[in-house]
Amino acid sequence: MQKLVDGLHHFQNHVFSSQREFFERLARGQHPMACFITCSDSRIDPNLITNTEPGELFIVRNVGNIVPPHGTVNNGEAAAIEFAVVALGIKDIIVCGHTGCGAMGGLLQPEGLSKMPGVREWLRHADATQQIIRENYEHLHGDALFTAAAEENVLVQVEHLRTLPAVAARLARGSVVLHAWMYKIETGETFEFDAASRQFVPFVAQQPVPQA
Repeated sequence: MQKLVDGLHHFQNHVFSSQREFFERLARGQHPMACFITCSDSRIDPNLITNTEPGELFIVRNVGNIVPPHGTVNNGEAAAIEFAVVALGIKDIIVCGHTGCGAMGGLLQPEGLSKMPGVREWLRHADATQQIIRENYEHLHGDALFTAAAEENVLVQVEHLRTLPAVAARLARGSVVLHAWMYKIETGETFEFDAASRQFVPFVAQQPVPQA
């Protein structure tokens, strides 16, 4: 805990004081470029892996980067996403899973959740992921199976996004784009889902446009 307290003092005395104008601008309002839905896992830092500053990402986090579908009672994730697209006008929504996800371990080995009934109930929003893995990935084991589960779960949660009225309305008129990403902790790489190949593929660096 002392490390956190020391960090607060360092931020106030060094980081904030050296960027006071930047933080004063943030105090006047937020204009994030994307809604970033990811896991609560402490190893995932959306701003770090995307090289973004405070105010540039509207971040929604929970166990397993889950988006409960429309109709779910007390759907805080849906409220956050609705605020993102309606109040903030965000046009890009990203669901980002990751390797080594403990939530996917719970899906694959539910007996390990016997002492965590809240987590077990929460993961019911990933029942479709569990079924997909059972019926299509019997040939995989170990880390490969965990990664497949994480990838399929990202796609399932993207489909849940489509059920949210605010998102569905904007998808219909082409003012919102959904993105499925996977972050590989051990290499620092992030992959995006390519609909044509039905695979998660590496991002291709954008080449600078030659000046005339």
